[in-house]
Amino acid sequence: MSRSTKASGALARLKERSGNQAYSMTITGSGHFFLTEGPGQPPLCAPLELDDFVAFVNAQGPQKVKRVSKLDVAFEKQLAAKKATKP
Repeated sequence: MSRSTKASGALARLKERSGNQAYSMTITGSGHFFLTEGPGQPPLCAPLELDDFVAFVNAQGPQKVKRVSKLDVAFEKQLAAKKATKP
């Protein structure tokens, strides 16, 4: 996966979550990324490395609630019980 594909994927998810299609990312000459709310707007963060940028973008806007099934809940209970019984 190329560097910009991972960052643009995070940006696309942010646009979908927030409903703001004006968000834009910029790549600097040194390979760092920053986020703006649209063309000509000030940056929302300092230029960041790829992984830091993706983490920053993922933390922005409303977050999706993770779906949890009954099986997931039962499995978590089993794990908690198993950890409690270990010496």
